[in-house]
Amino acid sequence: MQEVSGYKSIALDIAQRIVSGEFSIQRKISGRSLLASQYHVSPETIRKAIGLLKDENIVSVSQGKEIIVLSDQRAYDYITKNNYLKSVYSLKQELELLLVEKKKMDHKFDMILTEIINYSDRLQNLKIYNPIEINVNEFSHVVGKTISDLQFWQNTGATIVALRRGTEVAISPGPHVILREHDILVVVGDSYTYQRTNLFINNNSVENKE
Repeated sequence: MQEVSGYKSIALDIAQRIVSGEFSIQRKISGRSLLASQYHVSPETIRKAIGLLKDENIVSVSQGKEIIVLSDQRAYDYITKNNYLKSVYSLKQELELLLVEKKKMDHKFDMILTEIINYSDRLQNLKIYNPIEINVNEFSHVVGKTISDLQFWQNTGATIVALRRGTEVAISPGPHVILREHDILVVVGDSYTYQRTNLFINNNSVENKE
């Protein structure tokens, strides 16, 4: 049964790729061996999947085993009929694109952070180590308080150069920013900065909400 489920999912995914335009009408789809390597299954599983699409007149298969796309409309009807959204292969494609975007964003973040460290007068006399990230846990006593209220630098010796909140990044947040649970503070300081700052933020947390 696991094999049957596998080739049906692959047939649906190939239909999705036809609808998206990845496989064009009247164009040849990659051979069974290449499809088998893409989906990490045997050529026999691919043969069964293509057989399903052939039965629906979505593709044709020549005697030379070439697979030709016949109709994107029938491919759309097929995935709609089966209440199909996306399979692992399609999700993998989206994930790869997101990882590329994340890499670009992280690179830009590092460049901006380096500029801040190089040009900030406040940091000129500070022996800088690599920036470190500290997560504010949900029971931390700092939640709901501003950086100024906490006398952050006085208590930790660390300088906050950025604050990550979900997908948003605030560079050099001001003293009136209110901290929230799960904020990620990017700080710089000496070699003991992480220990002091994490102790100040998270070891003075509220024990329970009871």
